[in-house]
Amino acid sequence: MFNQYRFNNICRKIKEIKIQGATDVARAALKAYYLIPSEKSKKILLSLRPTEPMLSHIIDLAGNIPKEKILLHFSESQNKINSEVFKLIKNNSVIFTHCHSSNVVNSLIYAHKKGKIFEVYNTETRPLFQGRKTAKELSRAGINVTQFVDSAVRIALSDAQGKEEKTRKVNLVLLGADALLNDSVINKVGSGMISEIAHDEKIPVYIIADSWKYAHKSIKLEQRNFKEIWNSQKNKIHMKNPAFEAIPKKYISGIISEFGLMSYESFLKRVKK
Repeated sequence: MFNQYRFNNICRKIKEIKIQGATDVARAALKAYYLIPSEKSKKILLSLRPTEPMLSHIIDLAGNIPKEKILLHFSESQNKINSEVFKLIKNNSVIFTHCHSSNVVNSLIYAHKKGKIFEVYNTETRPLFQGRKTAKELSRAGINVTQFVDSAVRIALSDAQGKEEKTRKVNLVLLGADALLNDSVINKVGSGMISEIAHDEKIPVYIIADSWKYAHKSIKLEQRNFKEIWNSQKNKIHMKNPAFEAIPKKYISGIISEFGLMSYESFLKRVKK
């Protein structure tokens, strides 16, 4: 009975995005599965977040290979990502990110601890403000962070703010991923707009993600409850709350995974082996 309570609690936190980020969701789902290891548990866990191929991958592996081996993959993958991001960052640069990605946050903290000097611009990421989680974690690690409202993305990524604002030009955009597809990357809504603006501004965009987020076919993009936006249904006002969107691969400079830094096409060739 206690295991059922813990299982239900983890499922609720995943569904309500109390647990965020594809890797953290996958870890939590794995923990939940081993509380009640059954096919029914797998179906419940898979239904929670349809835009998370890593969760699906983990649930497929659970019960077939040791839990410790799956967890080891996460740590080894993050270590490789950390070293690649460290090499990519130049001192005194400004890095832009969006929403919250444990792969991105961990790699930036690693680079900072290893002596890289940089600052981060990020978005608050409405309606659930996941960007605040990113800002807090980076700030606690000693990294200078400037947070922008979502609608100020173009200002944040360009010189449009003017010299009087004392902000600096962004040199690099690092985004996480919920899914890596053959023609695009799926990430938090706003990521497509950010990548297009960065492309216009000639700022490179790199996707930081574990290869287990790859999905060979299209996936359903989650629509969240309208109450996250406006906690009252108004007459004749229809609300949409898309949680994710696609970043076309033409806007992506490279993928950084446990395979290293690769072009999109090279990554696809490697992941399909």
